[in-house]
Amino acid sequence: MNQTKTGNFRWTICALLFFATTVNYLDRAVISLLKTDLTKEFSWDDGDYTNIEIAFKISYAVGLLISGRLIDKLGTKMGYFGATALWSVSAVCHAFANSTLGFGVVRAALGLSESGNFPAAIKTTAEWFPKKERAFATGIFNSGANIGAIVAPLTVPFIAVAWGWKWAFIITGSVGFIWLILWLAIYEIPARQKRVSKAELDYINSDADEKDRADQLTESTKVSWFSLLKFKQTWAFSVGKFLTDPIWWFYLFWLPDFLESQYGLKGTDIALPVALVYTISTFGSVFGGYLPKKLIDKNWPVFKARKTSMLIYAIAVIPIVFAQVLGNINMWLAVLIIGLATSAHQAWSANIFTTVSDMFPKKAIGSVTGIGGMFGSIGSVLLSWLVQKKMFMHYRAIDQIETAYYIMFFVCGIAYLLAWCIMHVLVPRMKQVELD
Repeated sequence: MNQTKTGNFRWTICALLFFATTVNYLDRAVISLLKTDLTKEFSWDDGDYTNIEIAFKISYAVGLLISGRLIDKLGTKMGYFGATALWSVSAVCHAFANSTLGFGVVRAALGLSESGNFPAAIKTTAEWFPKKERAFATGIFNSGANIGAIVAPLTVPFIAVAWGWKWAFIITGSVGFIWLILWLAIYEIPARQKRVSKAELDYINSDADEKDRADQLTESTKVSWFSLLKFKQTWAFSVGKFLTDPIWWFYLFWLPDFLESQYGLKGTDIALPVALVYTISTFGSVFGGYLPKKLIDKNWPVFKARKTSMLIYAIAVIPIVFAQVLGNINMWLAVLIIGLATSAHQAWSANIFTTVSDMFPKKAIGSVTGIGGMFGSIGSVLLSWLVQKKMFMHYRAIDQIETAYYIMFFVCGIAYLLAWCIMHVLVPRMKQVELD
């Protein structure tokens, strides 16, 4: 089929997913940029900050399990709308928290509601794109995480300086309401979307194996969590998320602290280096989806293209073990090496998400994404509590915080290769699941 004649409305949907993911990460990144202000306001130490971070991650883990199931049940239009509305309200409510406990509560509410973004986005991508384009589309919308992380340091510190930290939460949290209006006005599933031509609809539904499985698995079919857990494919995705999601959380919550602890940067001074890290990672997100697409276009099997790409990205993370050494020479060398690692992570992320739609029918995608995301959040909680809270407090107390970062960067460097090896052992060819 000549793709130039199929139409391109599916990319409008991808743009909406990109916008939502940008808002999602903008809202969750605000607190890390205001850590110094909030520490002074509420007399926090590293333990208090980590506890608030853990509250977010625990609720995010629980939310992923629930939201994936709900989105499979409610559908992408109403499921995505509900999740975004709730997290936007939660983000704004940070401005009205007046204690450490209050921050923990609103942070938990934000985590619970923000968990709906990726199950909804991955399911939407599976509904709107054939397999060969899914990693590319996922890479594009997933780059919204980087854009959100870029916009945050370029706006939040300046808003806080001009109007105070409360307005930073109010203004950024309100952006989600703009997306809600656009989503209701534009979105519908492909079969009901009048802007989609018959040629584009046929192209979207062109995967023969999914046509066969769609005949066997109707919309009324219920897929239980326990039935999904019996498949190695579910565990491969979950283990991959468990080992690599915590690394991204570490960058998101602790990069500003690293720059302050190691180089004395505070307030608006951290805007440029943080923005540069996530600007670099944007290229990885898009390229991460582009590479397997090109390999598939060259007639590589989908599983081989996906796994080869993920292996390349896992290897590309390894240089971060030298971030502290290079940073002792020059701060910008550390920034660049961290940027390379975040870029490789986003490339990895675009593909690990897509493995779900490679291996499962559309009916189960939200649930499987939620299960894997829950494991990723559990890994993040464990890393925060066992490593960051205990280790960071210890080394900061003896004025050796750089040792803690040495250890963390080593963990970051090996996590992806370990995850790739385990996934490969569990599903060597990423065989597609047949659900009864």
